[in-house]
Amino acid sequence: MAAVLKLKNILLGCAAAALATILVAAVYLSGSYAVFAGNGGRLIPIYSVGRDDKHISITFDCAWGADYTPAILEALEKYNVNATFFMVQFWAEKYADVVADINAAGNEIGTHSKTHSHMPLLSDEDITAELKSSAQAITNITGKQVDLFRAPFGDYNNKVISAAQSCGMYTIQWDVDSLDWKDLSAAQIVQRVTSRVQSGSIILMHNNGLHTAEAVPVILQTLIDRGYTFVPVGQLIYRQNFTIDPNGRQQPQG
Repeated sequence: MAAVLKLKNILLGCAAAALATILVAAVYLSGSYAVFAGNGGRLIPIYSVGRDDKHISITFDCAWGADYTPAILEALEKYNVNATFFMVQFWAEKYADVVADINAAGNEIGTHSKTHSHMPLLSDEDITAELKSSAQAITNITGKQVDLFRAPFGDYNNKVISAAQSCGMYTIQWDVDSLDWKDLSAAQIVQRVTSRVQSGSIILMHNNGLHTAEAVPVILQTLIDRGYTFVPVGQLIYRQNFTIDPNGRQQPQG
């Protein structure tokens, strides 16, 4: 009887391990890895911020092209909004004059890595090198230190977040995805964003989306009319004494 019970426990253990492996793989491939992270000792980046003052952030990832960036900057200036731009190193170096314009307009700049790689596949040393190199490239242009990081493809694991922390950086995701990179129409982008925003939201957009520049002024006007205030991510998040729940929502501690 004892042998039967032992065999049963072994089989159950193997089945549980196999199921866990399948679930982790499925979550990772679905792009929803972080949402399920909290229960297994996994580190979670900041997807949104728990606050009730209707402060939100609009962010732009910069990796390919800069044709529409001047129009985005014009819209931000018109509505007196400062955004956060996450830049890949090769983009920042290629468009250094645009980086300077973004900075001069009072916007915040974070790193989006050096090479836009899937960073969980890199070694700890290479992840740290990506972060330090890309941050230094931005600092060389703006004269400002970089303490915000967004992982390429939104792809991260514990070692990526730990490396960012060791570099003094907060890892930032988003809870409102415009999907502007899919070349949705301006109206579709506006609808997606304005229907999903809540207090403490972080909006993901891309500086060179085909219809992003058309959508931005409408998004800004609509949300300002609803009582929202746009601030850069660095002003939205809590810098210390916080927790992050399993959904990636940062909460003040205590």
